[in-house]
Amino acid sequence: MISKSTIETVFETARVEEVIGDFVQLKRAGSNFKGLSPFSDERSPSFMVSPVKQIWKDFSSGKGGNAIAFIMEHEHFTYPEAIRYLAKKYNIEIEETEQTDAEKANTDVRESMYLVSEFAKSYFHNTLLNTDEGKAIGFSYFKERGFTNETIKKFSLGYSPESWDAFTKEALGKGYKLEFLESTGLTIPKEDRPFDRFKGRVMFPIKSMSGRILGFGGRILSNDKKAAKYLNSPESDIYHKSKVLYGIFQAKQAIAKQNNCFLVEGYTDVIQFNQSGIENVVASSGTALTPDQIRLINRLTKNITVLYDGDAAGLRASIRGIDLILEEGMNVKVCTFPEGEDPDSFAKKTSYEDLVLYLENNAKDFIQFKASLLMNEAKNDPIKKADLIRDMVVSISKIPDRIKREIYIQECSRIMDISEQVLLNTLAQLVQKDVTGTDKKSKQDQKAFEVVKNSSPETLDKIDVQYELEKKIIEILLLYGDKTEEFEDILFKANEAGEIENSVEIKEYKVYQRIYLSLQEDEVELANPLFRAIYNDLVDYFHQNENFQIEQYLIHLEPEFSQEVTDILMIEELQSLHNWEGQQIMVKMKDQTIGQYVSETILTLRWYLVNRIIEELKGTISLEPDSDNTEPLSMAMDYYKLINSFAKKLGRVMSRYN
Repeated sequence: MISKSTIETVFETARVEEVIGDFVQLKRAGSNFKGLSPFSDERSPSFMVSPVKQIWKDFSSGKGGNAIAFIMEHEHFTYPEAIRYLAKKYNIEIEETEQTDAEKANTDVRESMYLVSEFAKSYFHNTLLNTDEGKAIGFSYFKERGFTNETIKKFSLGYSPESWDAFTKEALGKGYKLEFLESTGLTIPKEDRPFDRFKGRVMFPIKSMSGRILGFGGRILSNDKKAAKYLNSPESDIYHKSKVLYGIFQAKQAIAKQNNCFLVEGYTDVIQFNQSGIENVVASSGTALTPDQIRLINRLTKNITVLYDGDAAGLRASIRGIDLILEEGMNVKVCTFPEGEDPDSFAKKTSYEDLVLYLENNAKDFIQFKASLLMNEAKNDPIKKADLIRDMVVSISKIPDRIKREIYIQECSRIMDISEQVLLNTLAQLVQKDVTGTDKKSKQDQKAFEVVKNSSPETLDKIDVQYELEKKIIEILLLYGDKTEEFEDILFKANEAGEIENSVEIKEYKVYQRIYLSLQEDEVELANPLFRAIYNDLVDYFHQNENFQIEQYLIHLEPEFSQEVTDILMIEELQSLHNWEGQQIMVKMKDQTIGQYVSETILTLRWYLVNRIIEELKGTISLEPDSDNTEPLSMAMDYYKLINSFAKKLGRVMSRYN
């Protein structure tokens, strides 16, 4: 078990903007950062990071929290896994405490699979570098491909021995369980003798964006025609090949920095480009490109350049991939290489400067690429040319952005020498038939916009006033709880004639003390169970800690509270969208003091609760002629007097600072 001191060091050291910046392209937005949500499919940024508060909020999915919470959500890590990841990132030594038998028994199955995969990576890499067989076969192969020692190390390349069970025996001997060797696909089960899946292959570890080993690709070096040239790990709890891109761990920072991602087909294409100095490159690992893989890139950049060799099959496949990329709202270019060359071979023999220049000069917009590719097939056949034009319009129809669609229609009209109006009519037909599904999404967006636009006062009247006021109290405690402010105390004294008079005295209190005393005085308990639990937790924390820092409190905070606390901390200026004052919900304006804001909020809550009691009393009044309503009417009048006093106090509180 990780020691408490290590966890505290990780929390104190990790910067939320740095941690999230490894996975999401962030742009400065005032004192905060914004980016595309990594948890949902969106095209407009709704993901916000606050360096000041050290928290993040994803308004599209509702998720939020601190740096630890992000790693847990994004990488599906357990809490200890997230701590270990950040400790490694910031070079923090992890102190361990003794685990109980129960804790050991509860070790996560996924974590066991990750550990087995990590061991396999180290075993294959060591075999490649330090055994006679590995050096003679695997290492020689990589050297022939032109890979340097640094590159081999950077990508953790390895070799699996030709023996049927060399790896399995080694893993079992090291104490790894057979069930996890089999569930990761490293070992193929057989009753009498389990054997290695990747025997006699050079190994390419496949990493997640955070660097965890998810699976492997293995290339056979023998001439066995019955065996597949490339073999990947099977699908498992930690490896889903449709959601993984080879090289994303090594490329993520370069992709965000260059604001472009080169997409290739194979492992060696990625490695050769990386070694040549172009690091923003990933591969779909020989599988057809999927929407999940595109979204993985979309978190880092809106721009993809697809790199393909000149063979017809590859080019036709690229067209299918282009439409998927366009459908995700991304910008796509295509670059092909000279006949007989692929990204690997071309990069191997080309200098960095010439390679960059070639990519810049030969990367074509998808419209130009599609036209140049298919025009050769159409030639002078008008029917084929018509099919080609329709094919191009179908691709354009995938684009969600209407302005971009129109620009591409204009470009297509120019290239294909056809009326722009005809193309627009064809596009309209495709959209109307909902061929792509993207226009359906835009209609949903438009509908959602109209709902907001047409919101009526009747809709706003349905706001739960008590919920909002209780939420406001939690917000005040989080933002101002430890601050000392001036408050009015009303003192009741008897004068010389024996009459009771009241006077106002200004006293200083901590904000949390004032709120606590006010609610205690009226015996008010927050109605919302979650707010009540957070309120009690906050008050206890204030009592026990002399200084309050939101970062330290978030470390202490129970996981079930963190989501709500993050929501409250990140929703700023939202009151301008709602008629809060019309609902008797106080919001802090720039010319208010904190003391005034607190007093107004507490008085408004008391006003609301008393008003609710009056409504309940009204319900007990009988309209029958002989009914005695003296008691409920008397109580209602007393409560009306109380409301009147609240109104006077609110007027005084507000006027004092005007």
